[in-house]
Amino acid sequence: MNGSMNNIRNFCIIAHIDHGKSTLADRFLEITKTIPKEKLQEQYLDRMSLERERGITIKMHPVRMIYKIRNPKSEILNKSQIKNPKFKTNNLGFRVSDLEFANSKQEFVLNLIDTPGHVDFSYEVSRSLNACEGAILLCDATQGIQAQTLANYYLAKEEGLVIIPVVNKIDLSNAQLEKVSRELAELVGAKEEEVIFISAKLGTNVEKVLEAIIKRIPAPAGVIEKPLRALVFDSLFDRHRGVIAFVRIFNGQIKKGEEIKLLGTGKSSTVLEVGIFKPDFIPKESLETGEIGYIITGFKEVKEC
Repeated sequence: MNGSMNNIRNFCIIAHIDHGKSTLADRFLEITKTIPKEKLQEQYLDRMSLERERGITIKMHPVRMIYKIRNPKSEILNKSQIKNPKFKTNNLGFRVSDLEFANSKQEFVLNLIDTPGHVDFSYEVSRSLNACEGAILLCDATQGIQAQTLANYYLAKEEGLVIIPVVNKIDLSNAQLEKVSRELAELVGAKEEEVIFISAKLGTNVEKVLEAIIKRIPAPAGVIEKPLRALVFDSLFDRHRGVIAFVRIFNGQIKKGEEIKLLGTGKSSTVLEVGIFKPDFIPKESLETGEIGYIITGFKEVKEC
């Protein structure tokens, strides 16, 4: 196993539509300083005009974030912003983190795949789950478990992913914290104290989700010395560069100039470029076991990929 993989976590966020998935992704980008705060706009990963217009995620959006452990503490709660009268800090996990790390300055590579929430995109969700070891199951505190909450959970369970249950929108006056957390814990088979309560909009307690990703989701497994084995979980066509494949590397490594063969189509091509998502395309010398990134394949049609 490649030693550098110990600090990699591959995960996605799954939720019913409008439960705050894109907003939570925004907070991750902000906390990890992946996007400068002055450049961060709402639903940053939703780049398509229709996504921004409708407020929904249609296409998968991978992004690589670097999170540095620094003796983390949960964010200080601004009580004036919490409108829920039943809210109590003593039983909802707002406390100093109990995580222990050998190196307080240790850096972790967090690869997030922001998945569509609408029922019509369940195939896209299943592809992203194939590329991950864990998933955040996000639930709206005012609505509770909905149809896509269940559907996405069962997809993730079938893939054997580690599930982190998270209740969002705790700042709203009609939030049903105890009821929703109990239902969510029962669904995923977790203890109620393992459910994390957040307000993605305000950023409240979001850092605890990042801590849970590192603590609960396993590092990827694989052998860098083995022949290349990768999953193409999405792709797009660029009129200047051709087909760009979004991949998760399970074994081996890939570099520019090497030849690839796709088992699904039998097509071969020479790699023009490899890199990572930040979330824009950032070229890299190679992609190795455990990593998520892109390959500019040299193909001229998406169906070849």
